[in-house]
Amino acid sequence: QVQLVESGGGLVQAGGSLRLSCAASGRTFSETVVGWFRQAPGKDREFVAVIRSRGSVTYYGDSVKGRFTISRDNAKNIVYLQLNSLKPEDTAVYYCAAKTDLTYATESRYYRYWGQGTQVTVSG
Repeated sequence: QVQLVESGGGLVQAGGSLRLSCAASGRTFSETVVGWFRQAPGKDREFVAVIRSRGSVTYYGDSVKGRFTISRDNAKNIVYLQLNSLKPEDTAVYYCAAKTDLTYATESRYYRYWGQGTQVTVSG
């Protein structure tokens, strides 16, 4: 069992930055693959980024590549998502999710554990 809690969302102007955090508890955190997804009103949930259990491999969605960075601190049981050069189209609820089979995935259906989400709003 893994519990996830996101934080760090907020309102920011276009071009600004935010850092989201995903705090985990439960199962040994270093053994989980963690992904970030986002969902805007009226749209499907979209893959943002994923990081493997030891943090050596990361992968990003095309819409955020070069602007967002995912990282993890296994000693603190936290995964971060740094959001830079934000655009109004980045406005969404951002969710972190975890899977424990150690293979990374970009589809939300493969993730068993989910946080409650944190709202990011980018004003133009």
